[in-house]
Amino acid sequence: MTATSVDYTKFTAEQLVASFLAESTQRACVTCSFQAEDMVVLDLVRQHRPDVAVLFLDTGYHFRETYAYRDRMTEELGLNLINLKADLSVAEQEAKHGRLYEVAPDYCCKIRKVEPLLRGLEPFDIWFTGLRREQSPSRANLPFVEYPTLPSGRHITKVNALAAWDWKSTWRRLEERKIPYLPLYDDGYSSIGCQPCTTVPLDPGNPRSGRWGGQKLECGIHTFDEAK
Repeated sequence: MTATSVDYTKFTAEQLVASFLAESTQRACVTCSFQAEDMVVLDLVRQHRPDVAVLFLDTGYHFRETYAYRDRMTEELGLNLINLKADLSVAEQEAKHGRLYEVAPDYCCKIRKVEPLLRGLEPFDIWFTGLRREQSPSRANLPFVEYPTLPSGRHITKVNALAAWDWKSTWRRLEERKIPYLPLYDDGYSSIGCQPCTTVPLDPGNPRSGRWGGQKLECGIHTFDEAK
């Protein structure tokens, strides 16, 4: 599968999602951390595929509020939730390596996020995300559609339907669709990941500056193909 000459910048998010789900044989999934953007994309996709696979990276380090919200939304919406986990439990990892998130956050992300995701994506043809260009300088040039290569050598179509959306548009859609939001936003968080590595933004102009103490901006699940 390769890139086409289609100008996806002319598509609305709704049109982009619909166009990639038009072929019923294409196996689709949504990666969902249950943040606002992911809930908007999930809602768009479920209008076409109510039973779409919802991939959640269960690192074992999430806020209790995130787990509670995940469970609530899964029950209320009847989500086809798939929890992706690392080979080692948190206790096993810390017994073997100590607190990797403090001394080697890249490695911690690799074994608790990147590797489980890559395994989890293998059965699918289309991968929908809630990535937005406004989220971070590292995402400023985010394309609407990408074709990353999985470790097996197989390509997957990655659709970033909200690439051009701003935060106000995202929040407006939540309100319009009456989608409940993760309560941590009320505490000032703007990008919510694992609890040990997440604070409120250090830089008000960079929503992801509260991740990893400002040491990095990406965990690797959206940049794994760039490292090859």
